[in-house]
Amino acid sequence: MKTVRIGAGQGFYGDSFAPALETAKRGHVQYLCFDSLAELTLAILQKDRRRDPALGYAKDISAAMRELLPLAKEKGIKLLTNAGGMNPLGARQEVLRVAGELGITGLKVAAVSGDDVLGQLEEWEKGGLSLNHMEDGRDAGAVRSRIVFANAYLGAGPLVEALRQGADIIVTGRVADSALFLAPLIHEFGWQAEDWDRLAQGLLMGHLMECSGQASGGNFSGDWQSVPDLDAIGFPVAEVREDGEFVLTKTEGTGGLVSVETVKEQLLYEIHDPSAYVTPDVVVDLTEVRLQEAGVNRVRVTGARGTKRPDTLKVVMGYEDGWLGQAIWGYSWPDALAKAKAADRIIRIQMKRKGLRFQEVRTDFLGVNSLHGPLAKEPAEELNEVYLRMAVRAESKEEADKLGRLVPPLMLSGPPAMGGFLGMLKPRELLGMWSCLIAREIVESKIQVSVVEV
Repeated sequence: MKTVRIGAGQGFYGDSFAPALETAKRGHVQYLCFDSLAELTLAILQKDRRRDPALGYAKDISAAMRELLPLAKEKGIKLLTNAGGMNPLGARQEVLRVAGELGITGLKVAAVSGDDVLGQLEEWEKGGLSLNHMEDGRDAGAVRSRIVFANAYLGAGPLVEALRQGADIIVTGRVADSALFLAPLIHEFGWQAEDWDRLAQGLLMGHLMECSGQASGGNFSGDWQSVPDLDAIGFPVAEVREDGEFVLTKTEGTGGLVSVETVKEQLLYEIHDPSAYVTPDVVVDLTEVRLQEAGVNRVRVTGARGTKRPDTLKVVMGYEDGWLGQAIWGYSWPDALAKAKAADRIIRIQMKRKGLRFQEVRTDFLGVNSLHGPLAKEPAEELNEVYLRMAVRAESKEEADKLGRLVPPLMLSGPPAMGGFLGMLKPRELLGMWSCLIAREIVESKIQVSVVEV
C-alpha cells in the first residue's frame, strides 16, 4: 500500500529550524510542513504591517528558505508554510528573492491568498451578515470601529490546488494548522471531499504534527526528565498509508521521544470536545482513537472518525484594545514576599490619590503566583527573593506611561531593599481578539492560488 512521509518543520513563529534541517537531510520525507501562526502571531504581524505595508509575514521565512531551498531542490521535498501571515504575496516574494540569491531555479512557488477579509466586513454587514461573537453572541458593534485585521481559517482545498498546479513551495496566510499536513495526503491519495474517515485520520495526523517537538518529547509533563537529548530534539515524522492509518516517528539519531505518552499529550492539546473536533475540512471524532507502540520511537495511530465539514468558517479579528504599561522589580530575603506585597499596595494607593484611571491593573509575584494565579498557595518557607510585575491597561500610550513614574521612588521611600529594577518597560499597543462564523462559500469565493516559477 502506498505511503507518504511528512515531516513537521516548525510549531510557531520563532521555532528552531535545526530539526527541520535534520529531517530534510536524513528523514526521507516528501513533504515538510511549517506552522508559523497562532492568533497571537497575527497580532504581531499586523503591527509589522502597520509599520511597513511590505511586511506582515513571518520574517524568519528568510533564514528558513536559505537553509532549506537547496535541500528541497536536491531531494525533491515540497515545503508548505503559513508564514505568509498577513501578507502571503509578500512572503512569496521573499522566497523568490532568497532563491535568486542562491542561484536556485526550476522551482514553482505558490501563494494562497483570500483569508484576509478585512475589506469585506462592511459589505457583509450591509448584506445582513452577523459579525457577533461566535461563543457568547456579543454585538460586534462594540469593537467594529476598532477592528484592524480580519482573517478566515481556510482549509486544505487551496493547498491541494497549488499542489495540483505543480507547486514545490506553498506560502499561505491563515489556514487551519492541520490543513498544511492534510493537503499532501489529499493530493497524493486522491481522497475525495466526503471521505470523512480518511480525512479525519489525516487531520489527526496534522494535529499531532502541528506543534513540532511537542509530540516528540518536548513540553512533556510526564516523565520529562527521562526524555533524551532535548538539546538535539527531532521533530515528528508521519508515515501515512492510503487508508489513513499512520505511524508517528522521528528522524533516526535525533533526540527526544515518540511514545504513546508523548503522543497522547499532544492528542489532547486544544481539544474541547473530543467527539466533535471542528475544522474547516472535517469534524473529527477522537473518542475511538487508538495509540499503539510499534517499535522504538514509533506509535501507530488509528480510529479517528469523521463527519461532514461545517458550513461556516471561523473568522478571527483583531481590534485596538488600549495600551500596556508595565514595570518589574524585586526584593530579597528576609520578608521578600511581604515587601513585594507592600510595594504593590503602595503603588495602588498612589494611583487612587493621583486619580489615575487605568482600565485594568494586575500584579504578579514571580515565583509565587505568576503561573498558577489564584490556585497558587502561600509559600511555606521564606523565599530568597520575589520579583513583582505590575501591569496596567490604559486608553492611551501617555496614560500607560504614567505607571513608570510611581515605581522609582520606592528605591528610597518604600520597603527595603528594592533591587533588580528593570525600569518602566516601553508601553505597547494591545490588540483584542474577536471571532465570528461566516458561510464558507462567501469566503472561499475570494480565494486565489497563484504559482510562479523561479
